[in-house]
Amino acid sequence: MVTSNGTLTADAGAGRITTGPSGRKPRRRLSRRNIIVYGTLIVVALYYLLPLYVMIMTSLKGMPEIRVGNIFAPPLEITFEPWVKAWAEACTGLNCDGLSRGFWNSVRITVPSTIISIAVASVNGYALANWRFKGADLFFTILIVGAFIPYQVMIYPIVIVLREMGVYGTLTGLVIVHTIFGMPILTLLFRNYFAGLPEELFKAARVDGAGFWTIYFKIMLPMSLPIFVVAMILQVTGIWNDFLFGVVFTRPEYYPMTVQLNNIVNSVQGVKEYNVNMAATILTGAVPLVVYFVSGRLFVRGIAAGAVKG
Repeated sequence: MVTSNGTLTADAGAGRITTGPSGRKPRRRLSRRNIIVYGTLIVVALYYLLPLYVMIMTSLKGMPEIRVGNIFAPPLEITFEPWVKAWAEACTGLNCDGLSRGFWNSVRITVPSTIISIAVASVNGYALANWRFKGADLFFTILIVGAFIPYQVMIYPIVIVLREMGVYGTLTGLVIVHTIFGMPILTLLFRNYFAGLPEELFKAARVDGAGFWTIYFKIMLPMSLPIFVVAMILQVTGIWNDFLFGVVFTRPEYYPMTVQLNNIVNSVQGVKEYNVNMAATILTGAVPLVVYFVSGRLFVRGIAAGAVKG
């Protein structure tokens, strides 16, 4: 018999047996598929976390304990002296002031490069997506081609240009280089994002008499936080981790953190201090990690919202 709420009931011998609504049987949590999926994820996570574990443990040990061996063992006596030395005392060439100088150089390079490139690229993407001007297709094609040109091909011409401008070997010159090389891919991201927004918003604003900048600041920008976060993460991590441009376009006093890390790790003088090298490596990679952890959710939202649609 079927009751009013859809429950099936039936008599079975002397008792009454009641069954619930029909449907697919719930899956077991420990099904074979889940075991394979979670097992694979755990193995991959351990594969990537194991080097980080070794780096942290080694950076907290003294050199006598490191010489004993067993890199996977936790430190018997924790010491932060390698971290202090990596930050303030390690020698990078003729200077022995650690990574602190390179850190502030990287900050002075990354902040203006990120702000300028994102600001210009967002306007470019907005214009290409919503304002069809003469030559827009040619301009967009040039940007696409520029996004895939290897950096090494452009180094010598840019060295000549920066030398003629009088900014070669300075932080200003390196900011210009990062801004230029970040422009094509960022413009592509913003153009695709703005093209995916409802066109009716743009047309309604035009009917109300809004102009180029009014639409950009009052309509497009408030709706574009995810794509700005995506662009910020890409630029910050790319610029902060850059090594090639830092070596080529600056002098030793303006070397970014990655170049100084290379000088510390590859130093051939004195005793090889593995604990200092590990601490210096973690300090250099800390900023991109913090950026990812803080804004990771917005990064996923920006990607899902159309940042990589063609």
